Amino acid sequence: MAIITLTSDWGTSDYYAAAVKGVILSQIPNATIVDITHQIAHYNIAEAGFTLRNCYRNFPEGTIHIIAVETIESSTTPHVVVKAHGQFFVSADNGIFSHILDNQFDEAVDINIEQDTDFFTFSTRDRFAKVAVMIAKGKPLSEIGSPREQLNNGGLFCAIVKNNIIEGIVTHIDSYDNLITNISKELFEEVGKGRDFIIKVKGDLYTIDEVVECYDDVDQLEPVALFGTHGFLELALNHAPMASLWGIEPRASIQVVFED
Repeated sequence: MAIITLTSDWGTSDYYAAAVKGVILSQIPNATIVDITHQIAHYNIAEAGFTLRNCYRNFPEGTIHIIAVETIESSTTPHVVVKAHGQFFVSADNGIFSHILDNQFDEAVDINIEQDTDFFTFSTRDRFAKVAVMIAKGKPLSEIGSPREQLNNGGLFCAIVKNNIIEGIVTHIDSYDNLITNISKELFEEVGKGRDFIIKVKGDLYTIDEVVECYDDVDQLEPVALFGTHGFLELALNHAPMASLWGIEPRASIQVVFED
């Protein structure tokens, strides 16, 4: 049975998601369609990539992921199918695969399947859904498009190390207003080697000097730093919205300064 997921910035007040589901179900009535989210901030490729990066591995092999964020096709951002880790991703090659897969993949093709209408404003319904159905019915990627050797770089921001300092950024703010950074646990441990440290947010304005296991390891309303299930350093206020109260936005600078 086909499993097809949808990730978009459409919201839930319009007909877009229903129309795409209708196209799929009209051809595969027993398909399982999973809404990952339709609440991606408009045009935010990095947010969509972060969301998929942290959930696609939980789906069974063969799952097809339709990504409906910044789907406009051009000569530099073609529509593609990417196969990685036994799963398929249908999207525009707009840099999102840097965020989902670090641009590591098994196979990719430029889609050459015609749209089902002459309009070019709803490619998710008129092309992506059609391609997803073809994949679900067993069509090889070679019948869907021509090989693509390299995917566009979306600028996945990697933390950098300067002497005893890790310099990172906030890559995502979740619905609790917690800050998720691009500082991985592996990098933190490699550079830190067990040394004391200070995590600096907005320069020296806010600091945290301890990484704990869970939120309740600190008192309510106190700042907390931990490594989440995504493997990256996460900063929060226990039972309070850190981003709003501290005035933090995505791409804000985060530093971890280790003792000499």
